[in-house]
Amino acid sequence: MARPRRPRATPRSRVLTPALSRDILSAVPRLRAFAVSLTASTDRADDLVQETMVRALAHIEQFQPGTNLRAWLFTILRNQFNSEYRQRRWITEDSDGIYVDSLKVMPEQSSWLEFQELRLALTKLPPEQREAIVLVGASGMTYEEAASICGCAIGTIKSRVNRGRTRLAELLAIETIEDLGPDQESRAVMSAGR
Repeated sequence: MARPRRPRATPRSRVLTPALSRDILSAVPRLRAFAVSLTASTDRADDLVQETMVRALAHIEQFQPGTNLRAWLFTILRNQFNSEYRQRRWITEDSDGIYVDSLKVMPEQSSWLEFQELRLALTKLPPEQREAIVLVGASGMTYEEAASICGCAIGTIKSRVNRGRTRLAELLAIETIEDLGPDQESRAVMSAGR
């Protein structure tokens, strides 16, 4: 009696190992954070991450084992964003948040407001600086990884991060470390309660 034939493994299934699948899935939260910083919209960010995953899995055989998977995924996401951005040039940007603010009630939590100020300040940075700040500062990537993703020299990334941080400090009126966190009145109330 003949044994049943096993389906032949496709090149894609030979490349996508369980370990590689886990590594890809573990990159999703950071990819999403990067996508939110690029799009300033959680809905668009989710779509961008989903499209990145689809493209990565469709072309998984192009990934070179032993290289930086996270950088490869971030590059796919960045390229997808740039393609979509070129296609959506006619959409009006709301960098000042005027239209969004008119559609919702602002919450009273100060940390949420500070986050919104930071998000708005990030939108005022040149795209290259914003991208470098998010990759190095928010996503925790090394300068080398960020340079690989952006396709530029390490020194260029360091310069973009430095200039971006300086500009953010100006936009947020941060002159010293004491300007971060609770304001003077809140600190006084907290210290009085101790």
